[in-house]
Parts: sequence; structure tokens; C-alpha cells
Amino acid sequence: MKRSTIHRQARRRGSVLIVTLWASVGLVSVALLFGHSMLMAYRGADNDFAGHQADQAIEGMIRYAQTLYATPDAPGQFPDPASYVAEALPVGEATAWFIGRADDPGNGTTPAYGLVDEAGKLNLNTATLDMLVQLPGMTDELAASIIDWRDPDDKVTGNVGAENSTYLALQPAYNCKNAAFESIEELAWVHGATRTILYGEDANMNGLLDPNEDDGDKNTPYDNADGRLDPGILEYVTVFSKQPNKRQDGTARLNVTTMNADVLDLLTTTFGSARAADIQARIGPPGTQRIRSELEFYLLSGMTADEFGQISDAITTHPGTYVPGLINVNTASEVVLACIPGIGTDKASSVVGTRLTRAPQDASYLWIVDVLGEDNAKQAGPYITGQSFQCSADVAAVGRHGRGYRRTRVVIDSSSGTPLVVYRRDLSGLGWALGSDVRQQAVWKGVR
Repeated sequence: MKRSTIHRQARRRGSVLIVTLWASVGLVSVALLFGHSMLMAYRGADNDFAGHQADQAIEGMIRYAQTLYATPDAPGQFPDPASYVAEALPVGEATAWFIGRADDPGNGTTPAYGLVDEAGKLNLNTATLDMLVQLPGMTDELAASIIDWRDPDDKVTGNVGAENSTYLALQPAYNCKNAAFESIEELAWVHGATRTILYGEDANMNGLLDPNEDDGDKNTPYDNADGRLDPGILEYVTVFSKQPNKRQDGTARLNVTTMNADVLDLLTTTFGSARAADIQARIGPPGTQRIRSELEFYLLSGMTADEFGQISDAITTHPGTYVPGLINVNTASEVVLACIPGIGTDKASSVVGTRLTRAPQDASYLWIVDVLGEDNAKQAGPYITGQSFQCSADVAAVGRHGRGYRRTRVVIDSSSGTPLVVYRRDLSGLGWALGSDVRQQAVWKGVR
């Protein structure tokens, strides 16, 4: 065979080999691309499935929280944190947490888990101007505007508040509500409210000092990088706190703002005529003074704590079916306690210190007298209680392999006798809220 023919055949075979190699590369690339697409689809489906698991875990945790508040034998008693599981609770393949709050909200370095008492906060619809201005970061302008937002008149509070004339000058314009707050998020509409005042350094509202909340102005939010968390006022306010103003058996309570015949009859039936007469003598004849709170009635009467416990369910100093806005001194933070008349910043820490020595299941609040003294206790009386009928459950969850993160906050109200969800907000968009330790555990689960 001629050499030229051999060369032509060799070149032809080489060309075929090159084409074959290129075809193989193309097929391998298509296979890899297809495989990568399938892997991404699988991961997406797996993450979606994990998200559904987390959603269902949250629903289960909400029902769990409702059962904790279903205590017909002890209505108004805030659940003892030691009586339920709040951290890393397995729900099928998912895991869920109740994001709670530490006794010191400014600590921010120690994760806390559990339900949060809404009665341990200031109620935006009942707190006085003097109480509101005591909140950290609060301005006189915003406090006065809160009063103007909720009151029915058009009078500007303290010449620094805001009524319709202020809001109608905005773009877009809107009216001052002149009605009760329906959620704490409504504060964003109130004149003088800023993101810094509302949220402080706690951008994701988890009560924990996350890295971006302790790095100065490197990342939002701006913070002072002092190693402590400075929450905004949303941490300390609510609109949901109220308690039923009736006896446990559903009958009406007796109003003891004045010492009338019905009250005397209650005392006589409970303690006998001689002891009832002694209590009446201490309080004075009907109409001699107006009693502002049940605590003041107790102090004036000279009753023992045991005696008061026998009639406390039967008396009130408030009109209406419900009493809104009373602050539970058994659960309120030092910041909130400092806003209450008769307690203030000089007594708030003593209240918290004394409370920590008491049994957590004790719903009495008479112990406050020993901390404050009688005069200060009388000042605090109209604003405080030892009971709670509302809690917030801030639930975070992940599905299998630590994926599919979800977070929802609900408020549960048991004041009607049945624990009901009266508020719900999806907080997943605020980002991871469980701290770096749990994140590392979740990542490890996801790659093992």
C-alpha cells in the first residue's frame, strides 16, 4: 500500500477519534449537568420537605403551649419553666424551641428558652405617660404620641405629641387612630417612632446578642459593640394583657372601692361577725375613703395573707368584665418594674432579687409589701397583679438534617377559660434566631 494512502487512512482514523472524544466530552458534560440539576432538585425538594416538617413542628409546639395554659385548677398561673420542655424538643424528624427571655434582657449572651408572660410587660393601651417615658430609649415625643394615638380626643399631649394635623401633613397622609392599639407593630405608625427606638440592637427580636448586633457600624443594625444587648421598646410592651374580672365559678365579684353592706356580708360569712367588725373598723365607715386597689384593701384591713387569700377571688376594685393592663410582678423584668409607680428604679432590683427566692408556682403578690413598704405598695397597687392569662410563644424549628428553618410568634389568651391564639406573626424573614451554637449543630446534622 502506498505511503500516501496509509497517511490518509491514519488521518481519517485520527479525525474520527477526535470527533469521538469531543462527543464523549459533550455527553459527559451533559450527564454532569443533568446530574447537577438533579442534585439541586433533590436538595430543593429535601429543603422544602424539611420546611414542611418545621412548619408542622411549630403547630405542635403552639398546641403544646396552649395545653400549658389550660389550668382550670389554677387559672391565671404562669407556667413554671421547670414543668415543660422548651429547648430542642424533638417533633418527629424536626426539632423545635420556645425562644424565651433571660431575667436580665440586657445580658444577651446566654440563650433563654420558654414562654414569655405578656402580663410582664407594659400595656400600650393602659400605661400612663409617666410609665411610658421610663422605658429605655423612649422619648418624650413618642410617649406623648402614644397617648394621642390611643385616646379619642384631638388634644395634643404635653405639646410634643401628635394628632391629625401631624399625620395629615405626611406623604402619604393618614389619620391619627384615636383608638386602642391592636398590635405592638402598630407603633411604627406613631409619630416619633424610629427603628432604633422600636428594635434597638435586637434586629431579629430574639433577645440574644448576635454577631452583627455587636460589631459597631460594620453591619446593620448600628450598635455600640459593648458586649451587651440594648433591646428596643418592643421588648417591653404588649397590647394583650388582661384578666377576667369575675370569680372562678363565673359569678360577679364585689367591688371594694367603698366598704358597703355586701362587702361586710362577705367578711361576716367568711370570718365571723367579730372579725368582720374589726376589719370594718380598720377600713372605716362606707364613703370615708376610696380604695384604689385590692392590695390597698388588704393593707387597710389588717388581714393576714391567709385571710386575704380566702376572699381575694371574690373582690375587685375595677369595673367591667375584664381588667386590662395589670403587670405581673412575679414575671416582669426589672426594666418594666422600674416603670411602675411605687417601685421605680430604686426598688426594681430588690423586687427581682426577692422574687427569685420564691416558689415559681406561687401566684400571690402580697410579698411585694415587704419589699416596698406600705406607702409604696399602695402606689403600686392599681397597676400590679400576681396573675397572667396571656403568654407569647416564639417558636423556632428546623426539619430533618437541621434544614428548613421556620419561626412563628403567637400570643395565647386564656382569659375566656379556653386558651386561644389571638395573634400570629411569621418571623422567619428576620433570620436565624437560635444563636451560633445551635446553628453549628444544625450545619453538622445537615452534612453528616
